[in-house]
This record gives sequence, structure tokens and C-alpha cells, in this order.
Amino acid sequence: MLAKIVFVHGVGKQYLSEDSLARDVVPELRGGIRLAGGPVPAENELEVAFYGDLFRPRGTRSVMQPNYDAADIETEEEFLLLMEWWAEAARIDEAVPGPAETGTRGSAGWAMSRSLRLSAVRSALDALTGAKFMRGILDRVLIGDLKQMTTYFANSELRCEARARLAAKITPETRVVVSHSLGTIVAYETLCDSRLNAGWDIDMLVTLGSPLGMRALVLDRLVPAPINQQAIWPRCLRSWTNVADLSDIVAVVRKLRPSFGELVTDVVVNNGSHMHESTRYLTAAETGQAIISGLNRTQISGGI
Repeated sequence: MLAKIVFVHGVGKQYLSEDSLARDVVPELRGGIRLAGGPVPAENELEVAFYGDLFRPRGTRSVMQPNYDAADIETEEEFLLLMEWWAEAARIDEAVPGPAETGTRGSAGWAMSRSLRLSAVRSALDALTGAKFMRGILDRVLIGDLKQMTTYFANSELRCEARARLAAKITPETRVVVSHSLGTIVAYETLCDSRLNAGWDIDMLVTLGSPLGMRALVLDRLVPAPINQQAIWPRCLRSWTNVADLSDIVAVVRKLRPSFGELVTDVVVNNGSHMHESTRYLTAAETGQAIISGLNRTQISGGI
């Protein structure tokens, strides 16, 4: 049986495989649909598009996350993304000191001296890893996730391969694409790519914890590029539900409708202390309901 639902993951999965990820994701997807009232699809109706190995270090025996520290924030894009996350964490958690409170103007970017930038990065990492919803997250993990996000845009070969991995899982039988974090960017660009999407008729795109609304760092760098600050609607897509936790610092812009059009429905969920974790998003009844809507073809057709 060809998959009706395809899931595409986010950052931090480089040491997993398609099979190991599916062992976690498929039950979570089915559980969220069950909580929303079902009917629950069979396991063979769900597929996982895996691209995490593209970020795995080559030519090394290490199976651990590289031991990143503040000095490894090397590019302007990495620096600015970290500053965006810091500002957002300070906005939603009053216990987190913001850039202004620490004497740092993060948006100044590479205009800072090297020593000032390093100080700003250290302040940001201290603030983020001390936030109540990010306690226990190590600097090296946070930096590694940030680097994957910026690498996707900087490495055209990796970018194309990630989209091809997702496209290989989508068939004319696929009704719903569910994506998380960086995977929402992969999903959007794949659905927009006319070289890949011949014959697709996707009833629902579900984006979870998406950074797509971040204009300078993400939205303006998408392929295809927005026109007059308005993103292009994927022609093979009928409807779109965007799900975001109010404390998710990755989903800095939680409402995608203004940038992506009136066929986007923005939904808020509460993921508790693990605001960006895919498990919390997938087991939310709101996510399950969006998937059910796609499977039932209840959304109004548009953009075809």
C-alpha cells in the first residue's frame, strides 16, 4: 500500500536512520490522530522521509555531537539566527535576560569586533540554556542544531538532496505531508518544485514548529523566492495547517498566513516544557485533526 501520509523530520537526527526514526514517529503520528478522533491509519500508510545523514560528519569515527562552543559560531547567518532565538527566548520567559539587558546589540552582526561577538554569543548561549523551557540542553547541541539550519541554505547540493529524499516518498496516493522544524522548509521547497511534483495532489501540509516566517534568515532565502514579500503557494497543495507552541523559539513568527496566504490556518498548541520537541507536536490533538482533515478532503480546494 502506498503511503497516504509522509513525515519529514527536523534538525538533530544525523545519527539516526529512516528505520529508527520511523519507530518513534509512526506511533506518535497515529496517537495524535487517535486523540483527535481518528480513524487511525495503518502503519503501512505512513512513510518517513529521512535526510538527517546528510549532516553526519564524514571521515571520522566519532558518533557524538561535535563539541561545539561559542567560538564555533562562525558565519553571519549563524550569529544572527542565535541572536533571534535569544531575543525570542527573552520575550517569552521573563527570567531570561535579553540582549539589551546584557549590553549586547545582537542585530549589529559582524559589525562587532571579534571579541564583542564572542562575548555576545556566550551571553546568548548562557541565556538560552538557562531558559526554563531549554534546561538540560547543552551548548554543543544548540549550536549543532543552529548550524544545520544555516547549512541547509548554504549547501546547494545538500539542499537538493534533502528535497529529493522527500520527493521520493511522495506518490499520487499521498494526501498529507507532515513536517517539523527544518523539515518544514524542506517540505515547502519540495512541494514548490515543479521538476519533482508532477502528478501530486496534496490535500494538507502540516507544519510543526516552523521557522518559515523568519523573513531575512528564512523566508527571503526560499526557493522560489517571495514576490513583493508574499511567498509562492505550492501549486500541488490544497490547504495548509501551521501548528506552533507559544514558547517555541524556533517558530519565531508563529503566524504564517500573512506571508503564505489565506489558505494557511495557524493553530496554537501547548507543548509544556519541551516546546520544540516533535513528539509533543505529533501527539497534539490539533495536529491529529489537521491530518484527519487532509485525509478526509474536508478542506476547500485552492491554489491548484
